[in-house]
Amino acid sequence: MGGALALDAAWLFAAFLIILILVAVGIAVRRFLLERGGGTVECGLRRPNGSWRLGVASYQREELCWFGALGVSMRPDVVFPRRDLTVVSRRLPSDAEAASLGPGMIVVECRLGEDSGQPGPASAGDAPGAPGAPGAPGRGGTVELAMGEAALTGLLAWLEAAPPGSHLGVAL
Repeated sequence: MGGALALDAAWLFAAFLIILILVAVGIAVRRFLLERGGGTVECGLRRPNGSWRLGVASYQREELCWFGALGVSMRPDVVFPRRDLTVVSRRLPSDAEAASLGPGMIVVECRLGEDSGQPGPASAGDAPGAPGAPGAPGRGGTVELAMGEAALTGLLAWLEAAPPGSHLGVAL
């Protein structure tokens, strides 16, 4: 009886390890596929009164897509339209923030949908143009992004390189 129980425990442990390895491989493959398209940076995200979430931001033509680090979906968790995103300030993280974000990160406060009359960031499940998900900052709200110095330079360049009239909601 004791030998059968030990054998069952060994099989259960082996099954647990296999599942754990498959999950880790799935997360690594997702990260590879997200970065394969280029224009991605490591980026923390914090909504008002929320905690930091680590992930990857991807620059698209007219939007910044943010993917959570441990997600399995290839759809972004949050989408920030370029015309609605304005950098307000930047600062170094506090000691507590630096412990969760990692070294060399800079916190950037961004205003969303300032005067554009457009909705805030859309959640992956929202229809295009729909207001942000519950808990997401709406028009005129703020969000904080944490990224390295080089990534911040890229974000600022991406925002400044918007096509003429894109901030006015004009179709080109």
